[in-house]
Amino acid sequence: MTSNTLSLSDQCQRLLNNEQALFDEEYLHHYLEGETKTKNIGEPYLLHNPKSTRGVLLIHGLMAAPEEVREWAEFLFTKGYTVYAPRMAGHGTSADDLSKRKKHEWIDSVDRGHEILKACCDTVTIAGFSTGGAVALHQVINKPNAFDKLISISAPLKFKKFSSHFAEPVNHWNNLVSIKSWKKEFVTNHADNPHINYLRCPVSSIVQIKLMMKEVCEDISSIEIPTLIIHASGDPKIDVQSGRDLFKRIGSNNKRYKEIDFHMHGIVRGDITKQVFSEVDLFL
Repeated sequence: MTSNTLSLSDQCQRLLNNEQALFDEEYLHHYLEGETKTKNIGEPYLLHNPKSTRGVLLIHGLMAAPEEVREWAEFLFTKGYTVYAPRMAGHGTSADDLSKRKKHEWIDSVDRGHEILKACCDTVTIAGFSTGGAVALHQVINKPNAFDKLISISAPLKFKKFSSHFAEPVNHWNNLVSIKSWKKEFVTNHADNPHINYLRCPVSSIVQIKLMMKEVCEDISSIEIPTLIIHASGDPKIDVQSGRDLFKRIGSNNKRYKEIDFHMHGIVRGDITKQVFSEVDLFL
């Protein structure tokens, strides 16, 4: 889904069409009555500003979809940026689909989004929320010269939920046993945005996030580009210490940390965004 598509290069339009076709195929294949949301929730989208050469690669969180960062994308668009919100593999379809995905597939999805922005922008800022924030950190570490700035909001370094502490052994058990009724493949997700988020969280996805964050922490000191870290002080899902620790470990001399006084994990939708987006605007 795009805006101002007439001014896009052939290469950019082709890449966008490929992503849409992939989503259409996976949406149909993994559709699950009662769980799969309407297509507009999961579709990747480009908000193209033909007068700007500055882009933002904007990444949603776990069990969510590009629609989760729609308000953030529209805010950035009004500030003169071209914004692309990729759909990470396993999202916008069903929790069953997500349960089979690995972190490298999420990274590949974002890599393809980066190629789309490079086809229509000279500079790219990478930004993400929650697991999207983790992927943004991972991208900058592994492509150190690719991005102009970095914004990571509520990245999941330290989980609060007790069940997440047992994700690895439970996932190992699930892989060993063949009787489905003996497995514990999903836990309940108390979603901030149930019209967007899956209400079942794959245990395997928590394991994948932890593996990614381990890789991030090993090399986070190598990040040298301007960086903004934001976290809600009362986040009930991801400990606020996550943001504090990540900020301390980042090597950049140009970095900013902001805690938002709020009691929910989701801070990129609703009234709280006035504070969050103000910090983003100030940083950019």
